[in-house]
Amino acid sequence: MYPSRILRAHHGPKPNITGFDVNKFAHAAGQPRYDPWERAEAWRYTGTFSRWNRFNRALPGLGIATVAFAVYLGYEQLFLKEEHHGEGHGEGHH
Repeated sequence: MYPSRILRAHHGPKPNITGFDVNKFAHAAGQPRYDPWERAEAWRYTGTFSRWNRFNRALPGLGIATVAFAVYLGYEQLFLKEEHHGEGHGEGHH
């Protein structure tokens, strides 16, 4: 611990030279009683512009592509195996 912190703790918290307390101000302000822009801003979060719809429209083919890719991987794993690996073909054959 720094010696300056020990000395400051002995004297109490650092004084506020302006006298302005942010916590008191926030408590006094509270929630606004009426927001004149509430109705004008409501369209941003409902209907076509909801979070789910924005996500779906940003990546329109992701679901179909994921399923098609998974089906292809399954097909490749089951039916497209190379049977001739392990046989001696010589040095030059890969």
